[in-house]
Amino acid sequence: MRRLLVSAACAVLLVAGTGTADAATDPRQAALDVAVQAGNVGIIAVATDAGGRWRGRAGVADVVTGAKPDTGGRFRIGSVSKTLTATLVLKLAANGRLRLDDPIARYLPGLLPYPEPITVRQLLQHTAGVPRDLAPQYTWTTAEELDTERFVHFGEVEAIHDSTVQPLLFPPGTGWSYSNTGYNVLALLVEKLTGRPFERVLADWITGPLHLADTFLPRDFPWVPRPAIRGYEQLYPAPRGLTDVTVYNLSRYFGAGNIISSAADLNRFFRALFGGELLPADVLAQMKTTVPWPGEGGLVGYGLGLMRISLAGICGPGAPDVWGHGGDVPGYNTWSMSDAAGTRGITVASSPDLTASPAAAARRTLAMVTEFCTPALPDAQERAARIQAALR
Repeated sequence: MRRLLVSAACAVLLVAGTGTADAATDPRQAALDVAVQAGNVGIIAVATDAGGRWRGRAGVADVVTGAKPDTGGRFRIGSVSKTLTATLVLKLAANGRLRLDDPIARYLPGLLPYPEPITVRQLLQHTAGVPRDLAPQYTWTTAEELDTERFVHFGEVEAIHDSTVQPLLFPPGTGWSYSNTGYNVLALLVEKLTGRPFERVLADWITGPLHLADTFLPRDFPWVPRPAIRGYEQLYPAPRGLTDVTVYNLSRYFGAGNIISSAADLNRFFRALFGGELLPADVLAQMKTTVPWPGEGGLVGYGLGLMRISLAGICGPGAPDVWGHGGDVPGYNTWSMSDAAGTRGITVASSPDLTASPAAAARRTLAMVTEFCTPALPDAQERAARIQAALR
């Protein structure tokens, strides 16, 4: 999600981390503890590989009660939702229900006001030039509005129309710019071609077959059932403390960032995706064909709803590329990344998100990286912070 137009210094509560493994012997737990020391209130991580599952946590889930984070709990996954939306679109393509290089107007005539043809593939890869978010007059523009306007409902078409009053950022296919609005359009495409609500298709095609019991699209439902951690932001100046923003309506991003899930569910989803359980090999290959993420110096590429991060730029030569997505919404940050085959993966969830300091943002990103390699380059933290900032 985009960064709010506010210069907020993160005055978050610094709480000593206590994990489920000895930090002296497990670098992943040590990374979680450092992430809390850097300013994250609470953080969890769940990693899976051929040897089984590892769980870690640090900080607190609730600043009032001091309860520890729940590694089996749920959280808002933000833009990791895009990979699930993209997978549904690509399943439609694999089944011959659409062609990726067809204009979206063929399937959703009149939805977008632009005369330039925009293809399904361009929306999936953020090369369509569609505005990123709602126009400023329709969305949160200050930190306080996240609190005072947290229950505003947006209809699916309304959210798209309230964004596309803005002009295209560039002619379709000539540039790259991350777009939440584009993924709202893709979710409507799923509904149009199936004749069913997006959440029903998600359940029938992904979460049901994979037994992802914690994963669902809430639409207007504002709660996070059994949260892993509560979502916090520093929305007001000191001395006022953190605001609990766990409960709010994110219908404005129904196709781009509104899904709730758990770490174990996300790891299972990516293992299935990269293991060939959800898409044919040729379609998965297209999903993993990337274009550069501008400004990241080759560190990040973007496919069709997938991020590729070159860890050689953080850990040094020989480090692998990892695949998945990151997510930012008020109160919650998520990283869910795997190796190319899906045999090894990790999901890290933390709070706060939008008002986290650069150091806190970098350290939660490095907690994800530590599953795959040891951050070793002198500017590893700076690069991790830059990757995190790109999603906002």
